[in-house]
Amino acid sequence: MGVTSLHAGADTGDDTGDGPAHPHYDWDGFGFDTRQVHAGEREERNFSARVTPIYLSAAYRFDSFDEAEARFTGADQGQLYSRNLNPTHLVAEDRVASLEGGVGAIAVGSGQAAITAVLLGLAGGGEHLIATASLYSGTRVLFDRTFRRLGVDVDYVRDPRNAAEWEGLIRPDTKAVFLETIPNPKCDLIDVRAVAAITRRHGIPLVVDNTVATPYIIRPFEHGADVVVHSSTKFLTGHGAALSGVIVDGGTFDWAGSPRAYPGLTEPVGPGKPSYVEEYGRHALEAYLRFGIVNDLGPALSPVNSFLLQQGIETLSLRMAKHLENAAAIAHWLNDHPAVESVDFAGLPDNEYFPIAQERFGGHAGSVFSFTIRGGRRSAARFFDALRVFSRMTNIGDVRSMALHPATTTHAGFTVNERSRLGIGEGLIRLSVGIETVADLVADLDQALHAACGDAGMPTGPDPAAGA
Repeated sequence: MGVTSLHAGADTGDDTGDGPAHPHYDWDGFGFDTRQVHAGEREERNFSARVTPIYLSAAYRFDSFDEAEARFTGADQGQLYSRNLNPTHLVAEDRVASLEGGVGAIAVGSGQAAITAVLLGLAGGGEHLIATASLYSGTRVLFDRTFRRLGVDVDYVRDPRNAAEWEGLIRPDTKAVFLETIPNPKCDLIDVRAVAAITRRHGIPLVVDNTVATPYIIRPFEHGADVVVHSSTKFLTGHGAALSGVIVDGGTFDWAGSPRAYPGLTEPVGPGKPSYVEEYGRHALEAYLRFGIVNDLGPALSPVNSFLLQQGIETLSLRMAKHLENAAAIAHWLNDHPAVESVDFAGLPDNEYFPIAQERFGGHAGSVFSFTIRGGRRSAARFFDALRVFSRMTNIGDVRSMALHPATTTHAGFTVNERSRLGIGEGLIRLSVGIETVADLVADLDQALHAACGDAGMPTGPDPAAGA
């Protein structure tokens, strides 16, 4: 369960006397479905609005000279400026923290902003990060292009199940380990608990991207993670209408006791001032990122997008159940189709990651996976162009089903050798399975496969890429 964050509203109800009972504002101990609807709510004193208002204000008035000083020094945690605090954000932040089981969260402008803020908050020029090689392509580009320009070196683990490979990459200047619970697009699940055992031994924080799984499937803090990030644009919001990202602090990492230096957290924030660890304890990382890194870099989230994130979270469990049901049905259907060479879905019994799905993910494998069509790029192009229900677009986690050809889009900038090492072939199609009627989705895939490969499951017609 989530622990009250820096800015959580207290439960002001006093139901010991006469009169109507006060509503709950502390949702600790309630079920997942209840918390996804209510956690983070605050008493709305102006007009008793039942839905969190959108606070479209860049800044906020101070009641006095003393309050202005207290807000700037951090003695008063009230509103100061919407770059780091906004009343609409606070509800979304506390709601995600509650669902993940963290002590607090920070909402930012995108998932990329969330990853950037956390990792640049922990590692600087001349320091080192380790990540799994199988990641969202945009994250790989972020690491290989922008982080390297800033002097932050990133090494990749090719087989996360190989403890020796992790151990071999750890250096004295390694400041964090990063991974995704369900990597995109290969659905090659990660055993977070096994990796966490390694990072704990070395005093390194484990940062986990839980975008595809969401806390509905797995809560990484329960498996030893220290920080969780989300591209909440995806499943948490669900409707594809707004960008956002969320950083969740687990509150468990011993920043002062680590053999590695984290000066941003452990050194005084200014002359005569305590460090974030001394001032905020378990909330040190949340405070450091909110008032330091996020404030300085400025990846502010629009209050409108924060409101849309809250609206999406309210139906997370209902949507995820349908996503998972549809994805499993489609993966099994594709696995038996003559035009399909292979299916990368950890929910299939013959998949090498099936045991992890059963043991760590509650038997689920998410709803983002890939399959390889026979005939390579020629068949993939014909299949892609024939889709009518699946949207041809880049995104995942929407209620609408989507398809993409990674080799010519998200991974087009990777070398042929690197694509091969990642298993991104010319015939690979990524699916993000939505919540439509599954029979309609299957029918669309079937007609598109037929257009590409015919009845016998072999390529048919001219190569659309010929002469390109």
